[in-house]
Amino acid sequence: MEEIISKKEFEEIKKAPGEMRGNGPKTIGDYILRKEGESGLQKVEEILKVLGYPIEYRKIKQMDYYPMWLAGVTLLIAKRLFDFSNEDFRKMGEMDVKFTPIKKFFVKYFVSLKKAYEAAPKIFSQYYTEGKLEMMEFNEKERRAILKVSDFGLNEYHCQYIIGYLSASAGMAGKYPITCEETKCTFRGDEYHEFTIKW
Repeated sequence: MEEIISKKEFEEIKKAPGEMRGNGPKTIGDYILRKEGESGLQKVEEILKVLGYPIEYRKIKQMDYYPMWLAGVTLLIAKRLFDFSNEDFRKMGEMDVKFTPIKKFFVKYFVSLKKAYEAAPKIFSQYYTEGKLEMMEFNEKERRAILKVSDFGLNEYHCQYIIGYLSASAGMAGKYPITCEETKCTFRGDEYHEFTIKW
């Protein structure tokens, strides 16, 4: 099999600090299975096995914690192996919202967009042990919210995943056409990530 990620690159990726709930990497695995079939998911698992991290995505427990880099490396493999688009990564984020059990704990917050985004930092801290999310602005008149994510970031594909997640989360709070754009990004040289949501 063609080398998708070198062991040296893999060791660098593994230096990413923090842990995340298993629903993230599990959702990515489920998306790969749906789009690329059993053989596609097996290819991803085989790559990780060769790199010294054997894992079966179906056995990931959604509410357990896993190293945060696992999501990042899986997204990178998906890009290089299947040439997934930004839209693919956004759809993964949307799937996360639809199928993760953790959303049940916070369904009470999704009665309005404002309450949803006020709750966003708490929800974020339930998913990740690393990084911080803050609501910088909520402007009901101009129909805009701005969220800041600092000390956090796996790769640019994970940014697209978060865009999908935030869009789908907002959709739970009302029947609005939602757009989400990453207006600042550490991978573009900014000091933090900023997501602007409009409805």
